[in-house]
Amino acid sequence: MRVNLVNPNTTLSMTEKIAAAARAVAAPGTEIRAVSPAMGPVSIEGRYDEAFCVPGLLGAIAIGHPLGMSGARLVLTAARELARAPVVGIAEAAMHLATLVAGSFTIVTTLSRAVPTIEQLTRKYGFVRHCRKVRAAEFPVLALEEPGSGARDLLRAEIARAIAEDRCEAVILGCAGMADLARDLAAEFGLPVIDGVAAATKLVEAVVGLGLRTSKIGALAPPLPKPYTGLFARFAPR
Repeated sequence: MRVNLVNPNTTLSMTEKIAAAARAVAAPGTEIRAVSPAMGPVSIEGRYDEAFCVPGLLGAIAIGHPLGMSGARLVLTAARELARAPVVGIAEAAMHLATLVAGSFTIVTTLSRAVPTIEQLTRKYGFVRHCRKVRAAEFPVLALEEPGSGARDLLRAEIARAIAEDRCEAVILGCAGMADLARDLAAEFGLPVIDGVAAATKLVEAVVGLGLRTSKIGALAPPLPKPYTGLFARFAPR
């Protein structure tokens, strides 16, 4: 089985980190292929960044799909129209798994500006009644790539507050850049700490193992062929 892992930002050190997290949990025989878009923001910390990550991200999934990837994992449902292989987003995967091991969860992310977007995802995916709170540890995404930034200490402090104040039974890490911290944090705090990268990797393996593919009837049918103009011409569906 081959899994095409697409980091929606262009920071290669983060791509390598999430690839390592995926390989750490992948079953024997699963090949992880991790890529970054050829263009886009170095980190995604708001809706503006998210909008500009889309072309590069969809370009990366379009390249991976013809190579015969068995699974794809990224954050945009638009990719499900493009790919026949299963597409699993890290936030959705983490929330699903959290409800299997705990009665409630709190999500701890990086900056406060990300909180409304994540709250919207809990509503979209149907997990509002399970989510106690979405919290921010107040550091930029790329601080996780900088030794000595203090980001890990801020994250630990926010998790401690979540446990004490929210009375949550599990914690979801709200940024892929935290993927390498989940095991140590779970051991430190004594409750499930769920990284979406690992969660999505295992869900992709399960879906592929069941022989399921993305439905191409209705909402997830392939994009209709049409010309695109200007800078987007090369992304036109064919």
